[in-house]
Amino acid sequence: MPLVTTGELVTRAAGTRSAVAAFNIITLEHVEAVVTGAESLGSPVVLQVSENAVKFRHGRLLPLARAAVTAAEQAAVPVALHLDHVQSDDLLRQAADAGFSSVMYDAARLPYAENLAATRAAADRAHAQGLWIEAELGRIGGKDGKPPLDAHAPGARTDPDEARAFVADSGVDALAVAVGSSHAMTTRTATLDHPLLERLSGTLDVPLVLHGSSGVPDDELAAAAAAGIAKINVGTALNIAMTGAIREFLAARPEVVDPRRYLSVGREAMVRAVAGVITALGSGSVTATP
Repeated sequence: MPLVTTGELVTRAAGTRSAVAAFNIITLEHVEAVVTGAESLGSPVVLQVSENAVKFRHGRLLPLARAAVTAAEQAAVPVALHLDHVQSDDLLRQAADAGFSSVMYDAARLPYAENLAATRAAADRAHAQGLWIEAELGRIGGKDGKPPLDAHAPGARTDPDEARAFVADSGVDALAVAVGSSHAMTTRTATLDHPLLERLSGTLDVPLVLHGSSGVPDDELAAAAAAGIAKINVGTALNIAMTGAIREFLAARPEVVDPRRYLSVGREAMVRAVAGVITALGSGSVTATP
């Protein structure tokens, strides 16, 4: 099936008060697991490559991107490719030619005025390449001498009025908001700020994105989708599933040295994790025409 665009999937999800699942990939096993899990439920899905994953691959984007594009083209469900948490302008320039339809530009570490200027420039470059662009806004800096906080930083909350101005001035197509989730959580104990989410959804006219969703329980994810989150990012949950399964397999079979044996176990564990997230979101009902 041809690649679809992230913007198409997210826009359709937003229109039906549902969410499309977006999974961060690091290895070929991640790619295969995400596609297989999505196919098992007939659900569209987004494959995400972060700038950190590119750094892990010696700074080379194309090897993993080409694997993801090939897997998407052979998939039985719509698959989009998204470049996540980009800070490098050089990496942003490579996105369209590598098969990505969207990018998340990350300048949230900067003071508000610098964040806005950098994001506006990135949005202009992205749109010139036909890319859909996502940004994030947690807590802006400067108030009482406090620094800015990423949308996924503990304690960060996105102010609806600030978010409305940021979206209007930056020209982004979607916004990741801070409502209580956090990156790299290994326990599913996050509680989302649903009243704030409702206010953000009612204030903004672009789709909302939830980062750090691995630490959010299924019922909270479902409620977030119903309240206006249209894209839910998941990464750590797959790594927990893969690592745990491999660790258990090798502990019971210390003589095994063939990586295919334990990587296949790790891949299957990730398939189950992918299917679990998609089931929680009800994303199988979000369709796209390639």
